Amino acid sequence: MTTPGVDRLAAGASGVPGAAAATAHRLAGARLGLVTNDLALTGDLRRGREALLAAGFRIDLLFGPEHGLSGRAIEGAEVGDAADAVTGIPVRSLYGENLRPAAADLAELDALLIDLPDIGSRFYTYIWTMSHALEACADAGIPLVVLDRPNPIGGDLAKAEGPLLDEACHSFVGRWSMPIRHSLTIGELARHFARSRGIDVEVVVVEAAGWRRSQTALDAPAQLWTPPSLNMPSALTALLYPGTCLVEGIGMSEGRSTAVPFRVLGAPWLDGEALAARIRDLDLPGLAATPYGFTPHVRDYAGEACDGVLFHVTDADALRPVSALARVIAAIEEQHPGVLTEREGPTMPGESPFTALEKLFGRPGAFAELTGGEWNDPARFAVPEWVEAVQASLLYR
Repeated sequence: MTTPGVDRLAAGASGVPGAAAATAHRLAGARLGLVTNDLALTGDLRRGREALLAAGFRIDLLFGPEHGLSGRAIEGAEVGDAADAVTGIPVRSLYGENLRPAAADLAELDALLIDLPDIGSRFYTYIWTMSHALEACADAGIPLVVLDRPNPIGGDLAKAEGPLLDEACHSFVGRWSMPIRHSLTIGELARHFARSRGIDVEVVVVEAAGWRRSQTALDAPAQLWTPPSLNMPSALTALLYPGTCLVEGIGMSEGRSTAVPFRVLGAPWLDGEALAARIRDLDLPGLAATPYGFTPHVRDYAGEACDGVLFHVTDADALRPVSALARVIAAIEEQHPGVLTEREGPTMPGESPFTALEKLFGRPGAFAELTGGEWNDPARFAVPEWVEAVQASLLYR
């Protein structure tokens, strides 16, 4: 059984021996800020911040990422400052006018803690909130303490998939060079970012005890899965997401607002029956698809009946979601030549002017490359340079 970092820190404050006890002792009585949300739960299903307060830690400020402290704000919606309805502690938004903690706020703190449920994909924004916190802590001269959690789609670096981000396409779904499926925990990423970007900050990681790199959330009982955001209902969805999120950039519906977000793709003009048959013929490792119709209520084709496919994972170990969905995008273009379009997408402050797909895939010209079949070879997604670069930051076997 895996024990999240927040549980270990709280236990350390109660005198339970172990590596977390030293960190707990160091933070006792300190003025703390905490970047978190309601989906960062303890092993006994309490909000992490409640467990820390019960253990005697002093939390002066809370910071909320995309979706807010409650986790209920829709994707892309700016969130304002507020007070926590559960604890009464002031909450600063890190997804709106400001993406990083303010210097004035950090000046009143002795350390900043992060407890966020990442899902292992470059375009999941919680890791980029963490990246801004790293820089802000460096400027403030205070440590960043990451309360680590397992990567729910696993830490096997042989399954990491590129391409590496071309930083010309930088955005809040990818600031720095890394692959789409990164196979690290958020704590390991904090260590890697600090090292690789030359950020002069002390990073302390309270590890998730008992986790092995080969483990995924599919290995745990389904009832233990807590959706870390509105459209991430299951561990199966998380496993597909590094590939299916690319659909957001090509003018099709990825099923947001339906029962199966990021497990489907569709459009009113798509022949789902033919596409499912084509995917079967492609024999993509670990992936199957069946015809599936749905009506999205938001974004592309909202309120319109879409024909499409529903994805099934037949072998989680064999599945390479990014390369598989790249091949599916090429197949859609083959089946419906010239019909796919590229979405511009929203732009956050300071982002590059590239399209949504270019930001997601991480390369200028991504639409032409993918629809033209330039990424049909799975070998193109290998990232040996990433595997080598992160070795010094790894915490788990």
